[in-house]
Amino acid sequence: MAAEEIIILVGGLGTRLRQVVPDLPKPLAPVAGRPFLAWLLDACADAGLRRVILATGYRAHQIEEQVGDRWRDMEVVHSVEESPLGTGGAIRQALAYVRGDGVHLANGDTFLRYDPRALEDATRARGCVLGIALAAVDDVGRYGAVEVADGRVVGFREKGGVGAGLINAGSYFLAAEGFARLPDAAGAWSFEEQVLRPWSAAGRVAAFERTSDFIDIGVPEDYARAQSLFSAPPP
Repeated sequence: MAAEEIIILVGGLGTRLRQVVPDLPKPLAPVAGRPFLAWLLDACADAGLRRVILATGYRAHQIEEQVGDRWRDMEVVHSVEESPLGTGGAIRQALAYVRGDGVHLANGDTFLRYDPRALEDATRARGCVLGIALAAVDDVGRYGAVEVADGRVVGFREKGGVGAGLINAGSYFLAAEGFARLPDAAGAWSFEEQVLRPWSAAGRVAAFERTSDFIDIGVPEDYARAQSLFSAPPP
């Protein structure tokens, strides 16, 4: 049975966007008349997901007040950090609420249009425990490029390059077999550095490229661009 749960990381401080939305956690920044998180949650519901685990931290109470415990026909659970845990620590804590044999993962400040079930199928078809939904961009300089071979992620290039390419858009599928392989580390740690890089080097990470409409609201210029993306009629 396909995974129907997603962990969305919404606990970051959002320091780069605070000059634009000083009194809100970044996922609640208004975009086209609604909180950005509302667009993400609607996309999850439209994709057939049935349970959302929000990994909260900074201003967690505002997110809980805004979202509650139901969104459309999805159950919403709040996994609250008592202290900053980084991406890895936040995911590990939130996994305690997962019921199924796999879970989708996403960042609360990025949007990417794709089919979560297709990502899961691609991950399992490759015999991998982790799959990444990649975004094609015109300039990889701000993000760093992802290197792909034979349907797997094989490496990462640091920020500062030039030209078109694939980037990590912060959207993943993690199979249940991968839960126990995560570092059993207390406190804050990085999913990207302590899981994504070594697992890619070991050939455990599938690459998924059937995506569109990537946007990152983490900096003011992209936050402004998001207004037009979500104001436009759906494709």
